[in-house]
Parts: sequence; C-alpha cells; structure tokens
Amino acid sequence: MDNKIKGKIVAVCRSEKKGTIKKEITEGLLIEDFGLERDAHSGKWHRQISLLGVESINKMKGKGFKIKHGDFAENLTVEGIVLYQLPLGTKLKVGENVLLEVTQIGKECHHGCEIRKKIGDCVMPREGIFARVLEGGKVKAGDGIEVVSG
Repeated sequence: MDNKIKGKIVAVCRSEKKGTIKKEITEGLLIEDFGLERDAHSGKWHRQISLLGVESINKMKGKGFKIKHGDFAENLTVEGIVLYQLPLGTKLKVGENVLLEVTQIGKECHHGCEIRKKIGDCVMPREGIFARVLEGGKVKAGDGIEVVSG
C-alpha cells in the first residue's frame, strides 16, 4: 500500500519584480540552489520557490475575491497537500526529477504589497510555504507532487 501524500501542480507562475503578482506560465525550469528561472525571488537563499495550496486560494475566493493563479505571488499552486502543515525539512518530489526542501512556513507580509492592495488580504503569509531547490528540472501544470520525507 502506498501511503505517500500526493498532490498535483495546478499552475506554475513567475514575476520579474518582487512584490507583484505572478503570471501563469506553461512550463518553468527550476534551477538547483537557485529557484525558478527568471523569477524575481530566485537566488542563493532559503526562499527560492513559493508554494500555495488551491484550498488556501479557495478560502479567499469564498470571501468573494476574484483571484487568478499567481495573485498571491506563489510560484507553484498545488492541490491535494495541506502545505502549511508540513514540517520544516520535508522533501517534496515534483514531476520526474525535481526535489524541493521546505525551509519556511508563512512569512512576514511586506508593506506596499500589490496583492494586499488589490484584494485587501493575503493568505500567503499564513498558509504559503517556501522551499529550496535541491534537484532542478522542468515543472508544469499537471505534474505530480509528493511528500518523499518529512
């Protein structure tokens, strides 16, 4: 019996400037110890990739907000895994060969945030998670994502 927690990538999103909403892209390249190619938040630090669950986004939609993937500045929109309940250090396998390590749950929301201005609230500081890219590769909507250790 397979007891791994599995989910699916619903969207891959990128922005070229920090503090702005991200735009959905067809496919992205995750670069080892860097992040999503051409994304403003990539770099040699602990928050290379941001992930947010569809369930978190749906909570905001339930409050009457019109929201698109990337509006909360998430790189990967995920369904099927309660991301903010994963312990730090959890490893996530995405697609065929990408490996991520959860480094932070939630964040401090910065002032002047385009998302908060646009919709009045942001779920990312409460339920978004951040990860480092341990093994890079291509990622696209429809790819599987699973917890491989935690």
